[in-house]
Amino acid sequence: MKFRLALVILVIALQWVKGQNPIVPAGLYIADPSAHVWKDGKMYVYGSRDESPKYYCSWDHYVLSSSDLINWEITKNAFASKGPNDQVPYSDDKLYAPDCMYKDGTWYLYYCLANSRNTEGVATSKSPLGPFINGKVIDTKGINEIDPCVFMDDDGQTYYIWGQFNAKMAKLKPNMTEIDQSTIKDSVVTEKEHFFHEGGYMVKRNGIYYFIYTHMGRANRATCIGYSTSKSPMGPFKYGGVIIDNDHCDPAVWNNHGSIVEMNHQWYVFYHRSTHGCVTMRKACIEPIHFNEDGSIPEVEMTTQGAGKPLKASTRIEAERACLLFGNVRVMDFEKDKEDLEGIYNEDKAGYKYIDFGNGVNRFTVNVMAGTKGGVIDLWIDQPWGPSIGSIEIPANVDGKKWETISGKIKGAKGVHALWLRFNASDNESYKLDWFVFGNSDQAGFR
Repeated sequence: MKFRLALVILVIALQWVKGQNPIVPAGLYIADPSAHVWKDGKMYVYGSRDESPKYYCSWDHYVLSSSDLINWEITKNAFASKGPNDQVPYSDDKLYAPDCMYKDGTWYLYYCLANSRNTEGVATSKSPLGPFINGKVIDTKGINEIDPCVFMDDDGQTYYIWGQFNAKMAKLKPNMTEIDQSTIKDSVVTEKEHFFHEGGYMVKRNGIYYFIYTHMGRANRATCIGYSTSKSPMGPFKYGGVIIDNDHCDPAVWNNHGSIVEMNHQWYVFYHRSTHGCVTMRKACIEPIHFNEDGSIPEVEMTTQGAGKPLKASTRIEAERACLLFGNVRVMDFEKDKEDLEGIYNEDKAGYKYIDFGNGVNRFTVNVMAGTKGGVIDLWIDQPWGPSIGSIEIPANVDGKKWETISGKIKGAKGVHALWLRFNASDNESYKLDWFVFGNSDQAGFR
């Protein structure tokens, strides 16, 4: 009993996160976001937790939740396959992408293991935040692949979807923990016909079934979230297009994985971005989407603002919130729970969409760690080639180990714009960027 009480206390420990993209804070890496709005009206996101540049995912799952998509709570250790909270007695393998479904007072967490013979599994909880307990194998008749998701139709029938390269699908039995093996259907969507790679998710809107998935159709990489549609939950599905592409979120970006969901009459796409110049340290993000009259979904761009309004130029903006990175520059963690832009080469660029400059600003302040030669940051709005609003010189730092706050005058930018920073340096990796803020010369705090 004492152990169980300690476990519950640990599981319900919360951390608050302010909105904007990514929706997880510095130092935390949540990928493969599967989003659901339950009956309490809150958004819940279930995903993988990355922890190393050397391998995908980890041995536990966290849950993100929010009432407004701006302030996010993090519930740690909602489920684990190893360690003190282990609920998978038959394996100590890493946990890949999960999903969750609710029925009759119980939440079912569908998980998958990285390399196990019995890949697919399910655990249960009386709370959407967990703890999810008593993990058990889902017998998929030897089709051991990855990335489970579950869809519940209007008539209460649930469907289990999983697979890589070719999506598999079957009806779930009423107990929600077993599939009806006689209904297994292979190649519901395929790489050849639909650009399917992995990461399925399904919703229904206006009588149309939307199969959402990791899309392999651009540059021979799985950087997109794509979709196909059908009038029946098990197909046939017709290819629809791309909802979002995370290309240029990081120089080493490889994959994407996400979901779409409606909250307060607005639809959103959840997806992830890479960091650290690797494929395995990913962060969940969100963008609003809409549907055309014919049910198609127009592609949307990655932004810094996410589900919120454009960021106020007068508030401190963390450099790692860049939504586009060109060149070698990437998001890194430099201290516990702190991230910056590093690996900056000459003429690299970072984009932020969108910034609200209000009635105008004429001062730019940046927190940097320079090397022995320093450099220059050019500031452009709207496009990465301008118009220019000025530049700021980054002086050399003798020891290259000290953060410095530098301020300089710029031209007055007004209204809402994309912001682009172009980094000029005499040596590669001449400086690192932590945060920046805009203001006016007559404001306190600007010199």
